[in-house]
Amino acid sequence: MLPTDIRYQNYIQVLREELVPAMGCTEPIAIAYGAAKAREVLGCLPETVLVEASGNIIKNVKSVVVPNTGGLHGIEAAAAAGIVAGAADKKLEVIAQVTDQDKKAIRDYLGNHEIKVLPAQGDIIFDIILTLQGGGSTVKLRIMDFHTNIVYIEKDGKVLLDAGRASSGSTTPLTDRAFMNLRDILEFAETMNVDDVREMVERQIQYNYAIAEAGIKENWGANVGSVLLDDDDQSIKVRARAMAAAGSDARMSGCELPVIIVSGSGNQGITASVPVITYAKALGVDHDTMVRAVTFSDLLTIHLKTGIGRLSAYCGVASAGSAAGAAICWLQGGDYEVISHCLINSLATISGMVCDGAKPSCASKIATAVESGILGCQMARKGQFLRDGDGLIGDGVENTIRNIGRLGHDGMKETDKEIIRIMTGT
Repeated sequence: MLPTDIRYQNYIQVLREELVPAMGCTEPIAIAYGAAKAREVLGCLPETVLVEASGNIIKNVKSVVVPNTGGLHGIEAAAAAGIVAGAADKKLEVIAQVTDQDKKAIRDYLGNHEIKVLPAQGDIIFDIILTLQGGGSTVKLRIMDFHTNIVYIEKDGKVLLDAGRASSGSTTPLTDRAFMNLRDILEFAETMNVDDVREMVERQIQYNYAIAEAGIKENWGANVGSVLLDDDDQSIKVRARAMAAAGSDARMSGCELPVIIVSGSGNQGITASVPVITYAKALGVDHDTMVRAVTFSDLLTIHLKTGIGRLSAYCGVASAGSAAGAAICWLQGGDYEVISHCLINSLATISGMVCDGAKPSCASKIATAVESGILGCQMARKGQFLRDGDGLIGDGVENTIRNIGRLGHDGMKETDKEIIRIMTGT
């Protein structure tokens, strides 16, 4: 694929849009970002705060620790952190630079101010509406569809921004991903000028492997990564699962290291990259080959998630684990046909794992998803594959991907609602 090809440029643009840094789980960080921006518009500390959030936002913020808050969790903590100590211009690193004094101020603010949380009205999957009152003024701000997509700002009844469902500020609407397919993604990864993606993907390799190592060395969450290595620290298959899980162990429990996200998710960013990095190191491939493999996994994760959507009852790491397995297959010499079967094998195995919010058990789900991806690879390399008509498997890899997208986006809507009802006790 030549750099002058429009597809080539589109793949570069998709990577630019997706491979962005974030500290902490991206849903609470989106709330913190919106709160910091709303406070900036208000011009003072608000006296009252209302956060209206869609069910999937509530689900993904409920149980996860907000980093740089001293162990606080939940929507109220995320909003308070953004209001008191957030730097809106940093976007998903909005609370990356918080001092000990700031942490105390966040706790004091929570203790002395009401932050009311209500379910957002309507059926928008990703929806955050913040209303801040203080200094005789009122500001309303809305984030919709993805984490930095501020679409509406109003102050004292005057509309400052009304972008519909288009992005505001310097963030442009996301590139339409309908052009993506496995064959093109593989061609792009194999033929691209590595320098065109180097800065983005090198940063992902550095950040995501660093938090994985922190997850192994330190005590985070349920220590899924460490548990796996305690049983077997020699097998590359186990190590790939363990390192990916360890990154989530740390991230879900408040580790203050940043990650590079994919499809709006740090856990997906970790799952798409860390197992591939681990295999690349073990196989002794050159660094540019590692960069190609991680790029392949990233783009394939995005392709798999496009039909499902940013948030769903379908666990996103199932897609990322399957993509990682395909990239590992490529590192071991798999061609398009073998990689197609690897991906189908994995999707047929892991699809249906549900998302019940961000929390420590995400690490064990990552370990399971990566295991499925590696199993799919092992089967395909030995000429063993699951066939068209078996369950959700369609006629070829792209039809299978479409079937999985339909399952996650349409078929699991009621599942999503029931998960949210169970988690919120309603």
